Amino acid sequence: MALLLHLSDVDEAAWAAKFRAALGDYKVVRRGDAFNAAEIDYIFVWKPKPDAFDGLVNLKAVLSLGAGVDALLRHPNLPKAVPIVRFVDADLSQRMSDYVVAQVTMHHRLFTRFQADQKARRWNQLYPPAATETTIGIMGMGVLGQDAARRLAPLGFALRSWSRSPKQVDGVDGFAGEGAFDTFLAGTDILVCLLPLTPETQGILNYETFSKLRRGRLDGGPVIVNAARGGHQNERDIMRALTDGTLGAASLDVFEVEPLPQASPLWEIENCYITPHVAAISDPDSGVRYFSKILLDHEAGKPLINVVDIERGY
Repeated sequence: MALLLHLSDVDEAAWAAKFRAALGDYKVVRRGDAFNAAEIDYIFVWKPKPDAFDGLVNLKAVLSLGAGVDALLRHPNLPKAVPIVRFVDADLSQRMSDYVVAQVTMHHRLFTRFQADQKARRWNQLYPPAATETTIGIMGMGVLGQDAARRLAPLGFALRSWSRSPKQVDGVDGFAGEGAFDTFLAGTDILVCLLPLTPETQGILNYETFSKLRRGRLDGGPVIVNAARGGHQNERDIMRALTDGTLGAASLDVFEVEPLPQASPLWEIENCYITPHVAAISDPDSGVRYFSKILLDHEAGKPLINVVDIERGY
């Protein structure tokens, strides 16, 4: 019995050392180690290479470092009958909500306008609307979306949500399904995307969507915040909307191609705020505690938790 780590673009050695300390006698191996693939019961993955699952004929579960599993589900050799467990953790939710609250409050207080005034040495006492006059629309009401709503609510914002199926969250005006999308957008001043990436949500942040957001509340126009997946956004449409006034500003943590190419015009747009996919970083200590408990509980006969619904894609 063994746990295999197959991690790209993170410190795999550090994760392995923490897993060995947490799991005691349970064997932990890395990609470069000598091991019998048939003895691997669990694989812990992040951006797995094409050969990640070769020979793993006795897998009990795939453990995904990321909260989103869209890229993993596209892996050509992903074992179809093996359950996938995604990372759902209070620390990860806290970090994402920190990002969302920071971006929302920045835009609500018209940072773009005052930044431009500062550069021009222009004293213009434009007063932002009160939080109670500003509506935040959250797309995606899973664990991350609900946590963001809970943290925005005490600030006084009006909150609304849009999701695939109806979600009842105290203090949030909920909308669900394609038929309610336009109504949801029409009352939204700052649009926050925390959706899972599925074929239905691919490219949902597009010019048509932006043009349906409410105007008149925020000086300069409505705002978008995307901390979900780059596949949600049409970057040509974002550039167009930011430069023609359809959008007042945008905060983007994810991109269609990462790292964001140096030639991308997004770098130069003053009302576009770019962060390098750091909104919610998985903490190794928290991650090891979470997945070690899941593995040991499963070995003791308990059911897996936070298993991905393959058909839904999350």
